[in-house]
Amino acid sequence: MGFARTCSVALVGVEGVVVEVQADLEPGVAAFTLVGLPDKSLTESRDRVRAAIVNSDAEWPQKKLTVGLSPASVPKGGSGFDLAVAAAVLGAAERVDPRTIADLVLIGELGLDGRVRPVRGVLPAVLAAAEAGYEQVVVPEQTAGEAALVPGVSVLGVRTLRQLIAVLADEPVPEEEPDRSGRPDAMLAGLTVPGAGVGTGLAPDPADGPDLADVAGQRAARVALEVAAAGGHHLLLSGPPGAGKTMLAERLPGVLPPLTRQEALEVTAVHSVAGLLPPGQPLVHRPPYCAPHHSATMQSLVGGGNGLPRPGAVSLAHRGVLFMDEAPEFAGKALDALRQPLESGHVVVARSAGVVRLPARFLMVLAANPCPCGRHTLHGAGCECPASVIRRYQARLSGPLLDRVDLRVEVEPVTRADLLAQGGRGETTGTVAARVREARARAAARLDGTPWNVNCEVPGHELRTRWQLAPGALAAAERDIERGLLTARGLDRVLRVAWTVADLAGRDRPGPDEVHLALELRTGIARGAPMPVGERS
Repeated sequence: MGFARTCSVALVGVEGVVVEVQADLEPGVAAFTLVGLPDKSLTESRDRVRAAIVNSDAEWPQKKLTVGLSPASVPKGGSGFDLAVAAAVLGAAERVDPRTIADLVLIGELGLDGRVRPVRGVLPAVLAAAEAGYEQVVVPEQTAGEAALVPGVSVLGVRTLRQLIAVLADEPVPEEEPDRSGRPDAMLAGLTVPGAGVGTGLAPDPADGPDLADVAGQRAARVALEVAAAGGHHLLLSGPPGAGKTMLAERLPGVLPPLTRQEALEVTAVHSVAGLLPPGQPLVHRPPYCAPHHSATMQSLVGGGNGLPRPGAVSLAHRGVLFMDEAPEFAGKALDALRQPLESGHVVVARSAGVVRLPARFLMVLAANPCPCGRHTLHGAGCECPASVIRRYQARLSGPLLDRVDLRVEVEPVTRADLLAQGGRGETTGTVAARVREARARAAARLDGTPWNVNCEVPGHELRTRWQLAPGALAAAERDIERGLLTARGLDRVLRVAWTVADLAGRDRPGPDEVHLALELRTGIARGAPMPVGERS
């Protein structure tokens, strides 16, 4: 009788659970039994592992073989367990020393010819292994760079099972020639999921992406965009078609600062699980940009799918921008499903197969027309929408959802003077991004030692008690509360925006001018507030 064990990782959402893979050989009729709550793709690993071992010049044990995956109560799926199952079988057959694989974590799919194919979710899997105390992992060669992002873990990238056997048995490692046919590498097919983009794409480098200077006019909207980027505040752009709402939203990722190391790991883990990580780019440095179509379902926004839920648009936009163009055209249930992640920064999806917690701390930008035809606010444009139709159209954005939006800006039509002006365009993306970085640095210094990093995360109670505003600064906000223009949540968000405006202007704390601008950006009522320092010229 032979016995061996090794480890792999089961992914539940973007979190990993270390799974012990045990192989037991006993005398009897040759059979291969796999237990431990495997799904269909994992059950089929019996045939893949058998063929891979035989085609790697190793002998398949002609005994009763049982492979158990523990803990048995955790659902396990995917082909990433193949490499661990093969190593456990070889250890039980004493082809390799069972002691050499006992503390290894192996992740990878096996082809019938013994090649090791990459799988999705390597980064979160290795993170889970590191948190569990494992120091050595074996992954496919194509994903070794992704696994190496985890500190304190020794990573071995292998191309074939034959190479792994040689390493474990302390034998000369055979040279496996890569495919030099010039065709796309078929081994990378498992890293992507066709049709799983949900309108997302990793934002391009600011040097190659669209520039904010391309936007003609729209001074108030540009100010709102800068405030949104500096404080992480949600933004509603309302105006007629062709005014530049989509152009502004597409340029917002370039204004945001690069991701920190921890944020980059979080974003990379989500995109790795979703199958959206670009080949050759193991770490995402820029904030992502996700723009789902207005026909998107609630499951595609918050997460769903067969079996355990997969990341939706709110998770793919984690630490980045979620742009919802034509927001009133989205289904009401889909929009209202955003209310909880907007507050908590994560989404909990419960399905019959299990409960998954997915990260969802994003900056939301809504773009909306004033009416179905879009000409309601234009003088002499011939809007023929009845008043009842306009009210129903605007009511598609519910009050509870809009109450969570800090900035609401009317985007006016571009004038002929702004459109045809030579050399009179606004500031470039780089100029605004530099000012945003300075504002975030001031906020980070003020929030040092707290659980929060940007102004949008600070609870209202803390803003009212720990960080006091200038005397008399809240007089206008107090009047708006009495008139019913502000809710309690609205006051908290006005305070957050006021602090962001003060950070942009380089002031120690907000005064009446900063609060007036914050109120103007939230209510849309002109207060005569001065613009931040970067927009006064």
